[in-house]
Amino acid sequence: MLLSLAWKNIWRNKKRSLIILLAIAFGLWGGLMSGAIMMGMGESIVDTAINRDLSHIQIHQKGFTKNKEIENYIPDGIAVLKSTAQTAGVKAVSGRTIIYGIAASPASTFGVKIIGIDPEDAKKVTSIQQSIIDGGYFGSKRKNQIVISQKLARRLNLKLHAKIVLSFQGLNGAIDYFACRVIGIYKTVSAQFDERHVFVRQDDLCRILNSPPIIHEIAIRLQSASLLNQTHQLLQERYKTLDVQTWLRIAPEIAFLSKTMESFTYLFVAIILFALLFGITNTMLMSVLDRTRELGVLIAIGMKKSRVFLMILLETIYLSITGGLGGIFLGWLSIAYVSRQGINLSAVASSMGSFGASAVLNPFLPGFMYIMLTVMIIIAANIAAIYPAWKATHLQPSEAIRTY
Repeated sequence: MLLSLAWKNIWRNKKRSLIILLAIAFGLWGGLMSGAIMMGMGESIVDTAINRDLSHIQIHQKGFTKNKEIENYIPDGIAVLKSTAQTAGVKAVSGRTIIYGIAASPASTFGVKIIGIDPEDAKKVTSIQQSIIDGGYFGSKRKNQIVISQKLARRLNLKLHAKIVLSFQGLNGAIDYFACRVIGIYKTVSAQFDERHVFVRQDDLCRILNSPPIIHEIAIRLQSASLLNQTHQLLQERYKTLDVQTWLRIAPEIAFLSKTMESFTYLFVAIILFALLFGITNTMLMSVLDRTRELGVLIAIGMKKSRVFLMILLETIYLSITGGLGGIFLGWLSIAYVSRQGINLSAVASSMGSFGASAVLNPFLPGFMYIMLTVMIIIAANIAAIYPAWKATHLQPSEAIRTY
């Protein structure tokens, strides 16, 4: 009976109850949408970096990340590459020859990171080929081809089919020169990445070095991101003399940014709930004051104060849960729709690019967030009910009955 009575009491003042219900629902909806956008941005930054060049896991010779000298390559790299490709959970691998040098054109020079790749393997691990905006991506067998970024092309005043000369220190300590023809120009969302990275065929690069294929970096793409820790541990145990790192270790700033976005989501929703808590408390207190005489009568005829307390508590929980679930459902529908359609932020693409995020965002929230939010609403409702319920149980029946 108390459950039914509490529900009916909510709707005795329909206008007031509807206002607080809508406030809870739309407040949570706004919080969920804002949180989903922030988490979507964090996920976009991570996915973009992994797809562009980072991959899930990378293998190097120990010390390479601190001392990126050309001599610091993986011993017997081809064998390591083939063995890694056959590891459970690994979707694709790409061996890279990495050299730091100078790119020169008749107009200018600039420091670049030269990445020698096997184009077919690289396509399975990264998405640079999808970022080509002019020309192609190593489509022919012609020697000495190079793919550069649009930003570097502008800096060096180069166009498609123009000649560019790369200079770098070779394995013997002498300076080697590598004349290439631009066959593709790419553009990613990261201006910092575009500025310095150029791609050539690994075979061409090793021919200039007068060396058999050497590999400085093995980029690994997993079948699922959920296999990251498991596969990383497996490869660490297998290659104890090498440095096996996940993207979290290679790019801690990206991991930190993604985690920060997630933390802000929880904080933002918690602040909204905290603000709504005062609104719920105020509404229930007004309800108690409006029913002072009625509550006094109930206590006078023998209703226990604990049951009065429980009745006010139930009313608050009903009010909070009804508005909260409505807000969660509205938020879920909105996020599902917007996530499928995507939010086009191409108007601020340059600003998004400075963060390394895509110009099209797909907001999302993990499923456990909805469960956690429901629990938080129930906790907030109980806290909001304490003072109004305490006020109701401390009424003096003789004085309350005289109140009009």
